[in-house]
Amino acid sequence: MKFELKVLEIIKRTHDAKSFRFPRPEGFDYKPGQYVLVSLTVEGSVVTKPLTLSSSPTEDHIEFTKKLTGHPFSNVLDNMKIGDSAVVSGPFGKMTFEGEHEKVLLLSGGIGITPMISICKYCTDMHIDSNIVLICSNKTENDLVFRKELDEMMHSNSNLKIMYTLTRASESWIGYKERISDKMIINEVPDYMERRFYICGPPEMVHSMEETLASMNIQKEMVKKELLTGY
Repeated sequence: MKFELKVLEIIKRTHDAKSFRFPRPEGFDYKPGQYVLVSLTVEGSVVTKPLTLSSSPTEDHIEFTKKLTGHPFSNVLDNMKIGDSAVVSGPFGKMTFEGEHEKVLLLSGGIGITPMISICKYCTDMHIDSNIVLICSNKTENDLVFRKELDEMMHSNSNLKIMYTLTRASESWIGYKERISDKMIINEVPDYMERRFYICGPPEMVHSMEETLASMNIQKEMVKKELLTGY
């Protein structure tokens, strides 16, 4: 499906990430974890990028969240105002979850949190009884996108556990100060062998996680992934 939509709301999530909300078109059905293609006019030409939906199918709007990198496409987004238009088509992607597995482990790096919050929102809103653990890796406290929303969901959903780890944490940070590792997973998720894995982040993070899981004897068919390219 393809639509030209006007921006309803723009939410500044961190110093370099914004969410863009649009009305949800009639008949636009998607699964948590899917992405859309967003087309904008950039320097006189139409440029299209894949952006994961950070909204849940339980909501009446659709939302994508973008890290603003200073590249031309990002700059056009950064300068958008309420009422401005974008062409959105989709949905696409197979890294979805609607409660079909009893236990899952979500691993995100940076803005790779976007499909994960869609999944967590959906499962919380729908009272899915699957056990979900989410481990989010970021550089600093200021890079944590959706922390408030995730913490609120964790308190309202007893089946949801969320952990944060920072690679450039301040001295006051209480928690992990490293990349996601096999030891971290073993310590925090002792039943990891019983889980399905979902990975989303920059390509190097995703490849690193695949190697880590392989070293832990996790079979490829137990892993779904989404690489963020050109973000």
